[in-house]
Amino acid sequence: MDFFAEIWAFLRSRKKLWLLPIIIVMVSIGGLLILAHGSAIAPFIYTLF
Repeated sequence: MDFFAEIWAFLRSRKKLWLLPIIIVMVSIGGLLILAHGSAIAPFIYTLF
């Protein structure tokens, strides 16, 4: 959790809060691809991209 606190402090101090939605979307897409790698729904997720 210390990593997320450092990221949040960096974004606040540098006034780069507009990067937060981009980071959230990238992490969620990455997590979705990692979780679906070995499952039966992987072909359906890959068609989205």
